[in-house]
Amino acid sequence: MTDIPINLVFEDVLSEAVLKQMLKQSQRPFSVGNCLNQRGYGKIKKVISGLNHAAKGMPYLVLTDLDNAECPLVILSEWLTQPKHPNLLFRIAVKEVEAWLLAHREGFAEFLGISVDLIPADVDKVSDPKQLLINLAKKSKKRQLREGIVPDRNSTAKIGKDYNGQLIQFVDRNWQVASAQTNSPSLERAMNALINFQPTWET
Repeated sequence: MTDIPINLVFEDVLSEAVLKQMLKQSQRPFSVGNCLNQRGYGKIKKVISGLNHAAKGMPYLVLTDLDNAECPLVILSEWLTQPKHPNLLFRIAVKEVEAWLLAHREGFAEFLGISVDLIPADVDKVSDPKQLLINLAKKSKKRQLREGIVPDRNSTAKIGKDYNGQLIQFVDRNWQVASAQTNSPSLERAMNALINFQPTWET
């Protein structure tokens, strides 16, 4: 089975961990090349046309959050003025990548040590997944998780000091895409895109 080379483009280190797990759990022979952390969606928006052009020679997997955009198609049409190359896998987490973690409801509830009933079944409809995740972490009896994920009471920070570190541990050790995608249509679409991807090589 021939390796499928692919470069990754993402908003932050948590998204990077998620993409790598998706590739691993797709059971396809992906071989990761460059990992480009754009530190937010603004840079991705600026470089997406260039990535689309570069995809002629090397597949790219790009992940961004929907955030406050109306729908994924709006982002795609606004960001990309040229036709999308088949080697550009441009995926959008609805509404944030945190929703994809919460989507593995049993796994995330066990990770925090909370009731699975506290996590909504259709996470793509949650308006602020990051805030929901932090609120759930407040209920955790696991002090290390609580202190890492939840911002200090007197802090102006929106996330805890080890937010990414704790959540990346969950992604690497516990997150199961097969379970998560049943609660997140946007994750299911992204995973299907990886499973069915066939690179196109231009001569």
